[in-house]
Amino acid sequence: MHRNAAPAETATLTVDGAQPISAELVARVGELCDRAEALGGRGRLVVYAAGAPVRARIEGLTVALVSRWERALRRLERLPVALVAVAEGDVGGPALDALLATDYRIATPSARLMVPVGPGATWPGMALYRLAHQGSQTAAVRRALLFGDPIGARDALALQLLDEVTDDVTGALDAVAGLTGNLSGPELAIRRQLMIDAGTTSFEEALGVHLAACDRTLRAGGAPV
Repeated sequence: MHRNAAPAETATLTVDGAQPISAELVARVGELCDRAEALGGRGRLVVYAAGAPVRARIEGLTVALVSRWERALRRLERLPVALVAVAEGDVGGPALDALLATDYRIATPSARLMVPVGPGATWPGMALYRLAHQGSQTAAVRRALLFGDPIGARDALALQLLDEVTDDVTGALDAVAGLTGNLSGPELAIRRQLMIDAGTTSFEEALGVHLAACDRTLRAGGAPV
């Protein structure tokens, strides 16, 4: 994976999906969230996701550790910065978890999204939920979830699980910087949360959050409320 020097106000996180969830990984995500929040809504977080377990590895995992990992991902997807992922090669395990929590996903043609399966074991996380929620009940997603069939980069692009497939990762990252440059971090975070909640929240519940966002925007613009 080609990684030139990160531009100013960019935090980066590398997740190796071949490695199991660990306390060290949870801590790194927390530290990166701290750094991203310190950017004051002006920057972005780039997640480099690569690697996948050869099977559903559950050795050494506990419910408490998986819960901490999912809370770290939840914090990640609520950050007031743009979240961009770069995927290469097989992407599974915690790398897939992190990829599915981002706003804009760039992949090289070699990328394959993978949900490892094995006798008596399923990957212990919310990747199945996120894949089903984001990719709908298409045949490719169904086969991935049930049988562990990889989803190739082009298929993932067609399913809108990826935003772009390219060999020019650096150019794609530069283009995304221009795409997100007009939005403040807090505004982006509000839009992301409204979008995430839309599929599972009632209209009445969503209305309260929407009105709060409207109030914030009107006050920032000096309009009467």
